[in-house]
Amino acid sequence: MRARVLIALVVALVPALTLPLLPSAQQRTANGPYDPPGTFSILGFDPETGEVGAAVQSRVFSVGNGVLWAEAGVGAVATQATVDVSYGPQGLALLKQNMAPKDIITKILADDPDKGLNGRPWPKAGRQFAVMNAKGEFAAHTGTGATDWAGDKQGKFCTAQGNILAGPDVVARMVEAFEKTEFAADGRRNHISRRLVAALEGGQSAGGDKRGQQSAALIIVKKDAGVWLHNDVVLRLQVDDHATPIAELRRLVEMHLAARTGRGRGGN
Repeated sequence: MRARVLIALVVALVPALTLPLLPSAQQRTANGPYDPPGTFSILGFDPETGEVGAAVQSRVFSVGNGVLWAEAGVGAVATQATVDVSYGPQGLALLKQNMAPKDIITKILADDPDKGLNGRPWPKAGRQFAVMNAKGEFAAHTGTGATDWAGDKQGKFCTAQGNILAGPDVVARMVEAFEKTEFAADGRRNHISRRLVAALEGGQSAGGDKRGQQSAALIIVKKDAGVWLHNDVVLRLQVDDHATPIAELRRLVEMHLAARTGRGRGGN
């Protein structure tokens, strides 16, 4: 009798065990199987500390995994829209050769074979990416096929870019926020992490990704400026699935800065 009950239980469980795992409720409502990624990002440089950083927000899961690339003493790259993730490592490799960011943009696009993705079109006309070197020099590209609204805007030591946005005010407010938050109310310089988050907040205040929010990420690099020995990563954070990912990113940045107070590394 006991053996029959056990067999019945196993038979009953098999269908449940073979069902695919379901994503979270937020992810199900946010992403269809071929939902195009909509993203806004910023690359920034602090000439006082020498730190290079990048931040991004999107209404897709774990956006930081494909968009942000950075290496201390080299620079940073953001690659998005009709994404070819290889643009990230390609950009860093060309920065190591001391190629100017604008020339890197030209070369990567020219070398793109535009093969498509898994048998369907994934045209390079839809690519969007930005490159910044370790001196804060930058260039950006928004392809004519990037989903509206798509565009980029540059400021002093920063470039902001995005696609599937509420409109051009998103990137404009990102640049404005990055520049306006160089100094805190008490006159002290804000760490670049605060300025990058402020840029995302500025973009979101203008409507951000017009489909909503889901994930955000941030990375900052500088030679030996991390908290451990031989650590070039000042800060790397990812909020992969959250109702308000930028607010959560802000909380983590403030936690990080509070923990670093008095250590004297990687800026104030």
